[in-house]
Amino acid sequence: MADTSGEVAAVPASGAANGLSNGAGATPAQPNNPLSRKLHKILETRLENDKEHLEALLKHVTAQGVKENIQEVVGHITEGVCRPLKVRIEQVILAEPGAVLLYKISNLLKFYHHTISGIVGNSAATLLTTIEEMHLLSKKIFFSSLSLHANKLMDKIELPPPDLGPSSALSQTLTLLRDVLASHDSSVVPLDARQADFVQVLSCVLDPLLQMCTVSASNLGTADMATFMVNSLYMMKTTLALFEFTDRRLEMLQFQIEAHLDTLINEQASYVLTRVGLSYIYNTIQQHRPDQGSLASMPNLDSVALKAAMAQFDRYLSAPDHLLMPQLNSLLSATVKEQIIKQSTELVCRAYGEVHAAVMNPVNAYKDPESILHRSPEQVKTLLS
Repeated sequence: MADTSGEVAAVPASGAANGLSNGAGATPAQPNNPLSRKLHKILETRLENDKEHLEALLKHVTAQGVKENIQEVVGHITEGVCRPLKVRIEQVILAEPGAVLLYKISNLLKFYHHTISGIVGNSAATLLTTIEEMHLLSKKIFFSSLSLHANKLMDKIELPPPDLGPSSALSQTLTLLRDVLASHDSSVVPLDARQADFVQVLSCVLDPLLQMCTVSASNLGTADMATFMVNSLYMMKTTLALFEFTDRRLEMLQFQIEAHLDTLINEQASYVLTRVGLSYIYNTIQQHRPDQGSLASMPNLDSVALKAAMAQFDRYLSAPDHLLMPQLNSLLSATVKEQIIKQSTELVCRAYGEVHAAVMNPVNAYKDPESILHRSPEQVKTLLS
């Protein structure tokens, strides 16, 4: 066996050269195969030619041209969905699914029209036209549904319930309105479009409701009518207060409530004065003329009559809550009830003040007036406050 220690194997020169050329960081060597070199050169030449041709073609292409082509393509793509979309939406709308669902469909179509037009502009003109037509159709049928409901309110007007609360027709209609406004409040359409719809919705529902309540209460007594109207208006107001774009309507309802509150305030004050025996005395004093002589000489205005009235008035001062009209207990709002009691009490104090001033006036010829009216107006106000 030959000794191989210390010997170095011979390496071909070409192999060594290739090893060096393929080392790290070295550039690849050109292929030695003549066919490979020829193919490589042909490819380079073809690529250069293709590049020149492509540049020549693209030189005539503009951004506007590309945009127009895209719009045309999008138009062709979306045009195909228009007819089936229209048929399906019409089937849903014409089935009359109810005012709330119709309004939701109308708002949804408005949203898609706004969104698609913002993305592709007029590229999908046919689709946008179809969506707009369906939006208008659903909106038209929605308002027709509301108008039909409002007309039914006037066809058969209910009498106010015994407790003078809102009628069932009012409650049902306000529930419908609340559902519509809730879907409107969460609508995805732009704010200005929602506000425009809102005015029309409120007019379509609230105006017939107000008319229905007024006609329904027309045969009631003054206090009963005012109580029923306050309750009905209060329920409308609390319903609208939950939603946006209702400020003007809320102001109108509040104005009407205050008008009926004035009636209840006067009725409550008159109720108290009548039951304590001061109503006749107060009215006579207001209408008294100097040429009629002194008050003490007039029928039912002598000292005995006044003392009897003051005895009843003292019982009222000790328990003013016992002289409340029954209608006040039918009011839905405790705040409204407190307001009526407070302001009617002020009227009672004012009436007592005028009676007190007349009795204390020497012209009216009452003997020992302090024994007749032993409380000053300030004391009465303190007791009733």
